[in-house]
Amino acid sequence: MPHDSESTGPALPVRLPHTFRPLGVRIAVFVFGGLLVLVAAVVWFTFPPEIQAKFTTFQRGTIIVLGLGFLALGWGLARSRVEARAEGLRIVNGYRSRSLEWNEVVRVSMRPGSPWATLDLADGTTAQTLGIQSSDGARATRQVRELRGLVEVLTRTERDD
Repeated sequence: MPHDSESTGPALPVRLPHTFRPLGVRIAVFVFGGLLVLVAAVVWFTFPPEIQAKFTTFQRGTIIVLGLGFLALGWGLARSRVEARAEGLRIVNGYRSRSLEWNEVVRVSMRPGSPWATLDLADGTTAQTLGIQSSDGARATRQVRELRGLVEVLTRTERDD
């Protein structure tokens, strides 16, 4: 009877499905976004009624549209992630997502000074992954190492190299 490692193949560095998310960006979006909303509300409600009445409908609408724009931008950054599944990767960068099979991923890298991890693809292109941000420091380094390990174990070529 074969050992468990022989029957299941090499061990995966993380259990699938696994999601890689940026921590610092999410904290910044929620904390600073919440503070911005709080400060704006406090300022508005501390204005005397005669000052509030001087704001036109267009000015109020402009502030609301700007607030919604900042909310959409922050939410897009906060939802960025890399989902590793048995069938491949799903990269969510803001409001765009892309699915890749494991065989499409050649290499995972995050060079010094790069803002996020990059995937080199079999077709010669690259895919940026906002889900692994270098601003997370050691956490990002660990995530890149784990994703590299997944690519090594799950990528199969015709020569199986």
